[in-house]
Amino acid sequence: MNITGGYLKSRKIDYINTANVRPTLSQIRESVFSTLYSLINFEDKSFLDAFAGSGIMGFEAVSRGFNSVSFIEKDKKTFYQIKNNAQNLKINADFYFGDAIKILDKTESTFDVIYIDPPYQSGLYDSVISVITRKKILNPNGVLVLEAPVDLKINSDSLILIKTKKYADKQLTYLTSQN
Repeated sequence: MNITGGYLKSRKIDYINTANVRPTLSQIRESVFSTLYSLINFEDKSFLDAFAGSGIMGFEAVSRGFNSVSFIEKDKKTFYQIKNNAQNLKINADFYFGDAIKILDKTESTFDVIYIDPPYQSGLYDSVISVITRKKILNPNGVLVLEAPVDLKINSDSLILIKTKKYADKQLTYLTSQN
């Protein structure tokens, strides 16, 4: 899989092919960053790739100009593959190994963009949104991006809907905080 834009465009990302790792398709990555670019300036902004999997969204964020990126991943082999890719790309990043909800519940960090793409049938969307809003992990005017199945109902009442985009059986939802 290759990075699709920015200064690392066409650089290869290796990933461990397991049932829990669903790398975001290049068309969707292009759309996400195009939409984000219309909403915020990436310079001096932070990006969290929660439920990182391959880490491709975080690598795209760095390549396209985000100042800092963080990855959360609970699968040990996948976590070390992300770290190895970052080292090969000479990217400085923060890496968190473990359960995303527990890590977010303990963090003092905040982010300008948070990308959430847990295993689709995990039931984690509402829990992670709850932690993010309760702890105010999303910076004012920040953007929370959810990648989810089209038919999944997510409780995002504590956030303001910016837009949704559908791609076959997937939906991207862009939300912002109310502050």
